[in-house]
Amino acid sequence: MAKTGVLSSDPTVRARAAELKRELQRLVKTIVDDEDFSIHTIDQAKDALCALRELKFNKRSTATTTTSSLKLHEAVSCPEEFRCPLSKELMRDPVILASGQTYDRPFIQKWLNTGNRTCPRTQQVLSHTVLTPNHLIREMISQWCKSQGIELPNPVQYGKEEGVTEAERDHFFSLLEKLSAALPVQKEAAKELRLLTKRMPSFRTLFGESVDAIPQLLTPLSGSKSQSVHPDLQEDVITTILNLSIHDSNKKLVAETPMVIPLLMEALRSGTIETRSNAAAALFTLSALDSNKALIGKSGALKLLIDLLDEGHPLAMKDVASAIFNLCIIHENKARAVRDGAVRVILKKITDGVHVDELLAILAMLSTHQRAVEEMGELGAVPCLLHIVRESTCERNKENCIAILHTVCLNDRTKWKALREEENTHRTISKLAQDGTSRAKRKANGILERLRRAVNITHTA
Repeated sequence: MAKTGVLSSDPTVRARAAELKRELQRLVKTIVDDEDFSIHTIDQAKDALCALRELKFNKRSTATTTTSSLKLHEAVSCPEEFRCPLSKELMRDPVILASGQTYDRPFIQKWLNTGNRTCPRTQQVLSHTVLTPNHLIREMISQWCKSQGIELPNPVQYGKEEGVTEAERDHFFSLLEKLSAALPVQKEAAKELRLLTKRMPSFRTLFGESVDAIPQLLTPLSGSKSQSVHPDLQEDVITTILNLSIHDSNKKLVAETPMVIPLLMEALRSGTIETRSNAAAALFTLSALDSNKALIGKSGALKLLIDLLDEGHPLAMKDVASAIFNLCIIHENKARAVRDGAVRVILKKITDGVHVDELLAILAMLSTHQRAVEEMGELGAVPCLLHIVRESTCERNKENCIAILHTVCLNDRTKWKALREEENTHRTISKLAQDGTSRAKRKANGILERLRRAVNITHTA
C-alpha cells in the first residue's frame, strides 16, 4: 500500500511525534486496563491521535523545500559553516541563539516552539529565546551563492510561512513596551495584542521567544489593586493570557511565570463576568499539563472556580465546569475541591437542571474520594441520581449516575433501602443492567447483586 504521508526529517517534528505516541500509549493503556476509565480519557486519546495524524500528513515545510535554482547547491560542496546544524542544509535565514550558535531560523524556531529551552548543539540552558539575525553569515552565504550561480530567497519572504516577519516582530515588541505607558496607550496596546494572539497563532509563539514578554504583558495588572485596574484593560490582558495558553508549547511557560496564576485568581474574584469567564477558560487550558494541574491546585484557585460555579452565571458555567473537571483529574485536587464545597454546589446545580452533563462527569470523578461519597449521601444525592437514571435519555449521564450510586452503595448500607424501593417500583437498575453502556451494565449488576445478597441474608436471619 502506498504511503500517503511521511514524518519530516526535522528532529523537532520527530520529537513531537514521539511525545504524542507516548501520550497515546499511556491513554490507551488506561482505557484497556481500567474498567472505570472516563469519557474524558477517550477524548484525550482521540485528540492525541488527531494531532499525530496531522503531523504525519503535513507537507514538508518551506524550510526543506527548495526552488529549482536552489537545488543546485546539492551538486556543489557547501561549506560546513553555512549548513544549519539541525537541517544539515544551506541556511537561508541564519540567526544566532543565546548560546552563540547559528541556526536556520525556521528549524531552530520549531525546536523552541516544541518547548525546548536548550541549545541543540551544546545542550546549554538558554537565558532567553530571542533569535538575532546573523548578518555576517548571511552575507557570506549570499556571496558564496552568487559565485555558484545559486539564488537565495529573501529571509523575510522565506520566513513568512513559518511565522512572522521582522517588521511584525518589531511591532510585537513595541506593543509590549507600550504596556508600561499611560493608561490610554496601555489599553490600545492590550487590545491589539488580544486580537493578534487570537487571529495569528504565530504571534502566540513570540511570547516564548523572550523571558520578559509575559511579565511585560502583565505590567498593567501588576502592582495595582484590582479596583484601580480599568476593567477593559484587565479583560484584554487576561484574554491574551488565554490566547497564549492555547499554544501547546506555551502552557508550561505561562503557568510557571510567577504572576500569571495570582492574576488569573484576582480576575476570578473581581473582574467583569467576561473577564472571569476567560480567566476560568485560561485555567482550563493551562491545566492540560499535569504539572500545571498541581500548580493551579496549590494556588487555591479551585475555591474561586467553585464560588463562580455557585453563582451560576450562564456565560461562565461551561468554562468553570471544564476547568474544575480537568483540575480534579489528579487526586490531590479532588481533596481540595471536596474541602472547598464542590459536592454541595454541584449537587445543587444538577438538581436545578443546570449543565447536568458536565457536572455529573465531575461528580463521578469526585466519587473516588471517600469524603465526597459521604457528602453525597448526607446531601441526598441518591434520589436525585436515581431520577436522572430513570428519566434521562443520555447514556453518558446514566453511566455516570450509576457509577456514583455503585460507590455510594458500597460505602453506605443505609442507602440500600432507597435503591431497593426504586428497583421494586420502576425496575430502573434492572433496565440499565440490560440496556446501558457496558460500564453502566457492570455497575448496575453490581448494585443488583448486593441488593439480592442483602435480601438473602435477611431471609436467612
